[in-house]
Amino acid sequence: MPRSYFDDVRRLHLFAKMSQDSFDTLMRGSYVQNFPPQIDMIHEGETSDFLHVVLSGAVELYSSWSNRETTMAIVRPISTFILAATIKNAPYLMSARTVEKSRIALIPSQDVRAAFDDDSDFARAIVTELAQCYRAVVKSQKDIKLRTSLERLANYIVRQHVREGGANEFDLPFEKRTLSSLLGMTPENLSRAFKNLVPYGVTVDGRRIRIEDLNILKAFAKPDPLIDDRAS
Repeated sequence: MPRSYFDDVRRLHLFAKMSQDSFDTLMRGSYVQNFPPQIDMIHEGETSDFLHVVLSGAVELYSSWSNRETTMAIVRPISTFILAATIKNAPYLMSARTVEKSRIALIPSQDVRAAFDDDSDFARAIVTELAQCYRAVVKSQKDIKLRTSLERLANYIVRQHVREGGANEFDLPFEKRTLSSLLGMTPENLSRAFKNLVPYGVTVDGRRIRIEDLNILKAFAKPDPLIDDRAS
């Protein structure tokens, strides 16, 4: 891996406190690869050969069964996937493909496991990361099981409003087909849900979202940090 990328990887909480020797060993066997959009990088069921770090672009994690497919998550810089399979030396439970042109660092899984055994600070960071991933899964399950599709969409828009720095007008970060799958909806249901949010102060034009009255939207959505704060 070119040294110019080391600082980007080092900034991740996962690698921030590990010893310099351990970090240098990890980077020695790693490399960076550029992927065009809509390229499959891994497939569920395959052996976890690498830990992936998204340096730029976006990656969709998805799963398939019996000719059905669903989006599990969208990964953006700078973050890793799929850490659990790497640590357990187990098959991937999800597939991954690029949403847009992406630059990915690939770190050999065997080197990650060796550093986990040798570097206590790195091991603690991995446990923290996996705990965070578990909490995110629980919150996602609560979102899907406790809310209607309209409530899920409303809360997604509120969360996106926060991610966009409080902007009341922004573009969806990916196409609506991906959004509907991420929210556990069909594209047709998503289209109807957008229309049903108009009375709550939301209008949509293509991928452009406009929040006319945030207070009305939040009164309907009832955002809850125990579901919607995905960073804690």
